[in-house]
Amino acid sequence: MQPKKRMDYELMLSNFLPPGLMEHFQITDFHELGHIATKKDSYYIFLEEKNELPKGYASDEYESKGFYEEKVVQDFPIRGKAVYLVVKRRRWRLKSDSNMVIQSDYSFIADGVKLTQEVADFLKDTGRDPRRYDK
Repeated sequence: MQPKKRMDYELMLSNFLPPGLMEHFQITDFHELGHIATKKDSYYIFLEEKNELPKGYASDEYESKGFYEEKVVQDFPIRGKAVYLVVKRRRWRLKSDSNMVIQSDYSFIADGVKLTQEVADFLKDTGRDPRRYDK
């Protein structure tokens, strides 16, 4: 009975998230929290990137090496309550060179979808290749 409840829980919450996001992330937790000073409630949806190597990379050359530090981005409110997405993104390391780390590109989700500016900026930044831009 427990797995069914979890699936219903994820299905319900996924309807409030940007389209396409659940293909790459799974919901790991959900909290409704109240802020004592402001007396405002908010929702926190915890997302973890699925353990799937980005397209174009060979699985025998890369290994999953945990997660980057989680980021909190604000999304559209639900029923008047602020919504925060707590996102954990995976990182993969080249087995032959531990300094070579890759990550998935989710900038395509931000194009043409109605998102808050903060969520759009976060998703667009995922496609940023430091070898191309940080010279």
